[in-house]
Amino acid sequence: MESVLSKYENQITIFADYLEEFPDTDELVWILGKQHLLKTEKSKLLSDISARLWFTYRRKFSPIGGTGPSSDAGWGCMLRCGQMMLAQALICRHLGRDWNWEKQKEQPKEYQRILQCFLDRKDCCYSIHQMAQMGVGEGKSIGEWFGPNTVAQVLKKLALFDEWNSLAVYVSMDNTVVIEDIKKMCRTLSLSADTPAERPLESLTASTQSDELIFLDPHTTQTFVDTEENGTVDDQTFHCLQPPQRMNILNLDPSVALGFFCKEEKDFDSWCSLVQKEILKENLRMFELVQKHPSHWPPFVPPAKPEVTTTGAEFIDSTEQLEEFDLEEDFEILSI
Repeated sequence: MESVLSKYENQITIFADYLEEFPDTDELVWILGKQHLLKTEKSKLLSDISARLWFTYRRKFSPIGGTGPSSDAGWGCMLRCGQMMLAQALICRHLGRDWNWEKQKEQPKEYQRILQCFLDRKDCCYSIHQMAQMGVGEGKSIGEWFGPNTVAQVLKKLALFDEWNSLAVYVSMDNTVVIEDIKKMCRTLSLSADTPAERPLESLTASTQSDELIFLDPHTTQTFVDTEENGTVDDQTFHCLQPPQRMNILNLDPSVALGFFCKEEKDFDSWCSLVQKEILKENLRMFELVQKHPSHWPPFVPPAKPEVTTTGAEFIDSTEQLEEFDLEEDFEILSI
């Protein structure tokens, strides 16, 4: 077992070619909806990337379900990408997109509360334990690899419990012709977006203006980190402090889930309008927006809250908060 974990722990070194310096150009780079001028703002760009919460394989956490795996190496990469998406949405909601993280600097209480929600413990509301067990309802056994669509469904369920008064839009796609549309969405929609993809390498959290993507890779195994005696978390391993990796977007597996954070209802309305104007005008569409829940779909039933009392309860309220975004009266998003 140790040899298997060692393999995944060292996997990130295989992709050393992606760690080269950014080219010295006048190109604009978009990181989760925020624009950077590469030639003059490289340090800000790198700081912005390292500020994102980075979730990777972990080992030596308590067995999932009491008797299940104590490491997610080899199967939890997509769940980690989902955690990164959800964490970014929470950061935007509670700290703002312009908030920045600095190494060994005291962070706001909200940041610590958010981070603690994702610790690898069964009593943390967005932990690998909660997500893996939520996946059972989607037909996935604990320890089984998830695809982007399954992760999107799990995130949707988890997000229903959060008292954001905000909306995270997850669009899952599986179509071999969506690369150009993904590029267009990344460049056109100036909202925070994350993109977990089917292939393990392509776990993406940012995009550049050219045909390259910048990404945070979950495929390295780190040891479980728990809350310290003072109630805080040593967060050094939850931020990627090495140079970010890059890849050509043409190498992106077209089976992806895109995430967009809408802080207010007007943001969601703007998102729908922009998508219809710029993305859905093509004949071959990667998803659709419709006014009402399709009659041939089963009725929407909000999932039950987790039975375990979880850390992060301050983020959890009731599904009544969804009335702020009544999708039945607005738009239903259909993935293809």
